[in-house]
Amino acid sequence: MSPHKAAPANAALKDLRALAGRWEAEIRWSPKTHKLVGGPAIVRVPTRFEWIEDGQFLVQYQGGGDGPPEARWLIGRDETSGEYCVLYADARGVSRVYQMSLEGLVWKITRNAPGFNQRFEGRLSIDGRTIDAHWEKSADGENWERDFDLKYSKVR
Repeated sequence: MSPHKAAPANAALKDLRALAGRWEAEIRWSPKTHKLVGGPAIVRVPTRFEWIEDGQFLVQYQGGGDGPPEARWLIGRDETSGEYCVLYADARGVSRVYQMSLEGLVWKITRNAPGFNQRFEGRLSIDGRTIDAHWEKSADGENWERDFDLKYSKVR
């Protein structure tokens, strides 16, 4: 069985099985963000979710090439509270901690940090083949602006 198809050994992560596998993420920058990052307004980024440490964690590998920096998202969950925690790091040397939820077909990731708050919302399709999502950012945690839109398409 390949690593991304294996069932999680940690039963608290069973709801994440829908994410496991290879995806292509299409990023559509907001006009304001596009001015900051430059390059093409639409970028396609290879993405994969794999079980690691014998299914104790799910890791998302994203990027490289002409797209955003290579990034890794390590996902774990507290078995008693049901809360997910995500550790993020990328090739720029950026590292962040996020809170996450996956309830039904709605996937959310949030970060509350002084001067740079972020929130993500993705909606999984019923057939599990696509995820329509977006990221927003806020300097004060009250006034939010769209950072970019994403569409994940499952490759396998």
